This record gives sequence, structure tokens and C-alpha cells, in this order.
Amino acid sequence: MSLRISRVALVGAVAASVLALIPAGASAGVPVTATAATGRTAAAKPTVVLVHGAWADASGWSDVTAQLQAKGYPVIAPANPLRGLDEDSDYLKSFLSTIKGPIVLVGHSYGGAVITDAATGNPNVKSLVYIAAYAPDEGETIAQAGALAGGDNSVLVSHLVTRPYPNSGGYLDSTVDPEWFPKLFAADAPLSKTRLMATQQRPLSTLAFTGKTGVPAWKSIPSYYLVSLDDQTIPPVAEKAMAARAAKGHTVEIHSSHAAMVAHPATVTSLIVRAARAS
Repeated sequence: MSLRISRVALVGAVAASVLALIPAGASAGVPVTATAATGRTAAAKPTVVLVHGAWADASGWSDVTAQLQAKGYPVIAPANPLRGLDEDSDYLKSFLSTIKGPIVLVGHSYGGAVITDAATGNPNVKSLVYIAAYAPDEGETIAQAGALAGGDNSVLVSHLVTRPYPNSGGYLDSTVDPEWFPKLFAADAPLSKTRLMATQQRPLSTLAFTGKTGVPAWKSIPSYYLVSLDDQTIPPVAEKAMAARAAKGHTVEIHSSHAAMVAHPATVTSLIVRAARAS
């Protein structure tokens, strides 16, 4: 008799062993965990999806991601295309459709406008968290949202650098002048870090400034908002106005620059966890 075990037999044995570990009655679409004391199963923690904004990338969430993972939360920080509200929202909506189970959706800056559109109609999104972010109303652009309550970000606009982008229909790419980036974007973060961030900006299409919001997800999904009181990118008065209508009392105000997740990751993480526990 041969002592060799066929590959088919080996794979079958491994599969059977894995299946035996799955609790009876568990849904394929809902992750489960067993409690040590009772052996009973419980729903896993929601997946936290972190959406960055303009002139940034997902690395801005690094400290928040590490803190959430240490608390046992699965985290995904996808790349926001930054090509315009419709395209970016469609991309995120498609991305979210691949995630099974409950989701806590977090947006920073322009990423807030994207989550506002993308989460509408997705029953898996249980909470929205806005971090110094746009939370536009239906038919509103981010430019209009930033002007709420007399908000003025003309200083930022005057220090944008634009460059052509091929096949964009005449729209341009925008970045913040690197010399002004630390002051306007992250004045309370270490200068060594903000100088690096300034060189690694991902450009935002100027099309994003004119895109109109659809039915906002915050009208049907519980929302939380962190207002950055020292923000030089989105006017704090506009942030307060957006928080008042979208977050319905779930608002935290801190003295922070626009990049709150970089300068104050523990506070940002705390608000996300609060939203996750309430979902």
C-alpha cells in the first residue's frame, strides 16, 4: 500500500477540519466570535472604514488605525480617488458593497462629502463619523457647505496650486502650496511630519468643488462629528453648522488643526469607538 496521500485527499481533510470549527448556524456573511467563558457566539465588531480627504492619503489614518486595531476593530482605509464627488462616491459605494457585516464609516475633510453620498441606501453602514469634514445637505456643494454661518476659506483657496490633468474635460488638479501646507493643514502636528505630508499630497480635481450632494446619508444614519476649532482649511463656524444639522448632539469640539487624526489620534479614535459601540 502506498504511503503517499493525494493532494485532493489532503485538501479535503483540511477543509473538513476548518468547517468543523465554524459554529453551527453561523451565517456566512456575518463574522462570529466565541466567548471564552460560555462558548456562545457573538457578532464581531463592526468594520471601521476610514476615508481620507483632499491633499492627503490613507497614511494620515496610521495612528488611528493602530489604536483601533489594538482595541480589536477590523480597519480598512481605502484610497479616495479625488476625481470628483460623483465618481468618488460611486467608487466608495461599490467598495462598501464588498464588506460583510456592520460598518462604521469615517470621513475626514472632503472624505466627509464622499461618505455622505456613498452610504445612502447601504443597510450595513450603522454609523457615520465626520472628522473636521464636509457634511453637505442635498443639492449642496462643498464650497457652499464651507460657507455656512459665514465661513470663509479664501486664505486656503489663495494658496492652492493647480496643474493640468489629461482627459479631464478642462478640470485641473489642485494641491496646497507646500510652504503653506503645515500652517493651513496641520499646524499642531510635528513640523517634520507635516513637511513630509506636504510633499506627498494627492491632488484633488477642481471638479470636486462643484459636485452636488445627493440624498445625504446622515439623514437616515446616526452620525457623529468632531469639530476642529483651530481649523484653517474648513472654517470652524461651518463645521459647527454642519455638525448641528447632521450629528444631532453627537458632537465633540477640540482645539485642533484640520488634520485632527494626525495631531490628536486618541481623541479621534475615542469618537469612532463611541459610534461603533452605539451601532
